[in-house]
Amino acid sequence: MFLHRHKVILFNSRLLNSGLLALLAIPFIWPSVVLADTGSNQWGQSWSGGSSYGRSIVRKWAIPPAKGFPTLSKSNIAPLQAAIKYYETIVARGGWRPMPMVQLRPGMRHSSVAPLRQHLELTHDLAPSRRYSKRYDRYMQAAVKNFQRRHGLKVTGKIDRRTVMALDVTAEARLRQLRTNLSRLRTLTRSTAKKYVVVNIPAAQIEAIENDEVVSRHEAVVGKADRQTPVLRSRVHQINFNPYWTIPRSIIRKDLVPKARLYARSGKDILSEYRIDAYSGKGKLNPRTINWNSSAVYNYTYRQQPWKDNSLGFVKINFNNVHSVYMHDTPSKSLFARNFRAQSSGCVRVQNVKQLVSWLLESNQGWDFKRVSGFEQTGARQDVSLKKTVPVYFVYVTAWATKDGKVNFRRDVYGRDQVGATASAY
Repeated sequence: MFLHRHKVILFNSRLLNSGLLALLAIPFIWPSVVLADTGSNQWGQSWSGGSSYGRSIVRKWAIPPAKGFPTLSKSNIAPLQAAIKYYETIVARGGWRPMPMVQLRPGMRHSSVAPLRQHLELTHDLAPSRRYSKRYDRYMQAAVKNFQRRHGLKVTGKIDRRTVMALDVTAEARLRQLRTNLSRLRTLTRSTAKKYVVVNIPAAQIEAIENDEVVSRHEAVVGKADRQTPVLRSRVHQINFNPYWTIPRSIIRKDLVPKARLYARSGKDILSEYRIDAYSGKGKLNPRTINWNSSAVYNYTYRQQPWKDNSLGFVKINFNNVHSVYMHDTPSKSLFARNFRAQSSGCVRVQNVKQLVSWLLESNQGWDFKRVSGFEQTGARQDVSLKKTVPVYFVYVTAWATKDGKVNFRRDVYGRDQVGATASAY
């Protein structure tokens, strides 16, 4: 028998014979199993051929993620150490069985339900049971939702390709991630401020933290694998409302010029369409005089005017750094509904940015959510310096545990954990 939050759970002989009982009896806090679900810029996106989304999916970007617990908390160290000990035991006993690439929906019967059940019981997403049906029932669905939530996947309760790929990351790889991130968190939590912003790159999420509590959590779009968002520490010092966007050299070379040449072949002018001004050393250029097939176009300066489809959206968050990156709004808000959000050229796009900016400007008298929102509506230009700068940390954390006992993993999007391609693939 096993005690689970003062409830007695009986195991049958099959569990006893498998040795799973001894493993599951290791003291560890179980996440609650619930049956109800809880809650590129536009022109750049068009260049990359981004896929479209249904209205029901797109609307989800407006729903803020649950606040949860802070990632960079000293209170996470002990739970992470406990998780490492538990995963060491899982590995010592052979880990979990791989899942075939199948799609499962509630009510379906399939032979893959057995290895799935074993995995979910080992990771404490599913309480052990005497039921060994091959049917994918509502209890399994609720457990899969827990698994998806802990791994930063879209919470659907369905077994899809990404969920199978996350399930197939081996216990050995997960253990190595836990150990690697314990070292990272020990370093990061030594010097966090009382009030700060953290961008967790692999999670593609942003947390506004005050007194070790999450004030707000925001989905983010971070850099692609070939245009990575850097790890950094700085302080937010300025907010730009309805800013101009000076296009970085890397985007000029990889995106603007190739796309402009395609436009030119069709007799179109990309600069006029996206309200971009081009400048040479002699001043502003007439778009009609630019020869996009010449090498000179790589040396021009390009600046996008403030408007509703400006690639920075209506607000930009500045902090000094050698990488010339920043956080900003975006007109392409459907990207926040994506499961995989490593889609930018290195800067970080912020979901529900108005809430974050309002919080950053708390030290500036007279600035609140209503005033910040007004700039989106009016398009007015203004730069505001923070009375009190706020620390910002861009971090790379792929595994952590919290005081409620949940062990969280995110895809190793840039391959820095060195645990194999599987942990980066989903």
